[in-house]
Amino acid sequence: MINARIAEITARIQERSRDTRADYVARMEAARNSKVQRSVLSCGNLAHGFAACGAEEKDSLKMMDAANIAIISSYNDMLSAHQPFESFPALIKEAVKAMGSTAQFAGGVPAMCDGVTQGQPGMDLSLFSRDTIAMATAVGMSHNMFDGALALGVCDKIVPGLLMGALSFGHLPWVFVPAGPMPSGLPNKEKARIRQEYAEGKVGRDALLQCEMDSYHGAGTCTFYGTANSNQLLMEAMGLHLPGSSFINPNTPLRDELTKAAAEQVCRITDLGSDYRPLYKVIDEKAIVNGIVALLATGGSTNHTMHLVAMARAAGVIVNWDDFSELSDTVPLLTRIYPNGSADINHFQAAGGMSLLFRELLSAGLIHGDVLTIKGEGLADYTAEPFLEGDKLIWRDGPEASLDPEVVATVSKPFSSNGGLRLLKGNLGRSVIKVSAVKDENRVIEGPAIVVHDQNDIQKRFDAGDLSRDCVVVVRFQGPAAMGMPELHKLTPLLGSLLDKGYKVGLVTDGRMSGASGKVPAAIHLTPEALNGGMIAKVQEGDIIRLDVNTGELILKVSDEELAAREAATADLKPYHWGMGREMFGAARQMAGGAEQGASFLFGYEAGPQG
Repeated sequence: MINARIAEITARIQERSRDTRADYVARMEAARNSKVQRSVLSCGNLAHGFAACGAEEKDSLKMMDAANIAIISSYNDMLSAHQPFESFPALIKEAVKAMGSTAQFAGGVPAMCDGVTQGQPGMDLSLFSRDTIAMATAVGMSHNMFDGALALGVCDKIVPGLLMGALSFGHLPWVFVPAGPMPSGLPNKEKARIRQEYAEGKVGRDALLQCEMDSYHGAGTCTFYGTANSNQLLMEAMGLHLPGSSFINPNTPLRDELTKAAAEQVCRITDLGSDYRPLYKVIDEKAIVNGIVALLATGGSTNHTMHLVAMARAAGVIVNWDDFSELSDTVPLLTRIYPNGSADINHFQAAGGMSLLFRELLSAGLIHGDVLTIKGEGLADYTAEPFLEGDKLIWRDGPEASLDPEVVATVSKPFSSNGGLRLLKGNLGRSVIKVSAVKDENRVIEGPAIVVHDQNDIQKRFDAGDLSRDCVVVVRFQGPAAMGMPELHKLTPLLGSLLDKGYKVGLVTDGRMSGASGKVPAAIHLTPEALNGGMIAKVQEGDIIRLDVNTGELILKVSDEELAAREAATADLKPYHWGMGREMFGAARQMAGGAEQGASFLFGYEAGPQG
């Protein structure tokens, strides 16, 4: 039986979304065609659509009696997470052919890495790449040649963008296909230590580079629990992965068999058979709540306080930060994965992984089991794990108890009674904070503001010794409209160093922090942003700011009268609007919704009332 509070919040989301969801479902049902999709195309259309196919494929596609499956991929060979996808299309086509169907590579989508662009001008494109990926997905599918699709994606903005684009073709079944994490490298605690020592000037660049190379050393996603691995958890929690497929390492026999099985499964669930499972029926209000619950139970990426909002909106579902915060108060923290612990994602997988997580959440009624997924009869089937029995892929019941209680806990004895994500409110606006890695003694800070408009200025002030005191660092003009909302991950080692020296330090920003946000209390995604009239634009150096996680307060301790009399600060943002392609995203900055609306330039501006 579902937990009463989870049921209540789900019902509230359903009511709030009634009109937008009904409109979305009506559009998907209107797009449905129980014949093969390509049957509506003219002879000229079809000839163009399969001109490059072999004779056997052309014969199959002309017959109009079998499915044609689209492959949408984020493959590139510069980035470790996406490189494994190079071999997937061949595996998929082989498996689909054995099912009596065909598959075509319908399109590629861009895939950029925040790890490469951290602190660089290219980071200003990162968030907007999500909506670009959504549009690229739609372009690939717009030929109307396909009866189902496989989405190949892993990392930060790629999976949300793929799902947003896929939901425009929600009348088709979609299966999401991960590549898996790289094998474990340098322990996360050691990596964090060396990064911090470099920030303090104790080790040189050679030591830092060797540390990073030892950490990120092979094909697959980074092994810490940031946005990339949060994506994989979400896709499985929302029923779009095959059970247990999220965290199997790339270039292994099991990974290849799971890829083939995904291709086979999408053929089974098209509208041409008896087990039609379109995406629009898989992703509904309950699925979105399941995703949020799984994210909170594992201390996942704060970036999903925007991505999940945008993904939900693409399905006609309206969620906001109150939903996240109230669910967080209900859902216990069940994992310790770096940066919320020392274990990496491979350790989590070995300790019981997704099957154990689902077993715990289902047993406590914290997650909806009665949902449609791409395989099985509900989320209970996701308590199974994939194995190879010889060369045959099978699923067995997953473990019933944690194999490492320091990494995966139980609902009856969690690491924390809540999910560690809080909504902060006050005269500065609305903000989110991730506290699963923040010590209790650091959850309340009241101190003078140190105000900058560029994260690089924090390094300068750190080097000058200006930050060696209790303070609240304010980094503004970082929001979607100002400069595309880059991550401010460069601040983490600097502020962490101050915290370790015994200073009380906090961060307030209308920008983002990494999906691996850690021990420094950081009020992020502040909305309204500075450029759009947010009170953060009126903060002056030395103003006292109170950040209180326990009460949910974010207060600028300046009188209303004085604030009304103050002029908002301005910033020269022109240098941030050109170079590295940023000049082409002016329209995106102008159209972007606020952070709580998903920061989308596709539909963020119409996401409805917040709060």
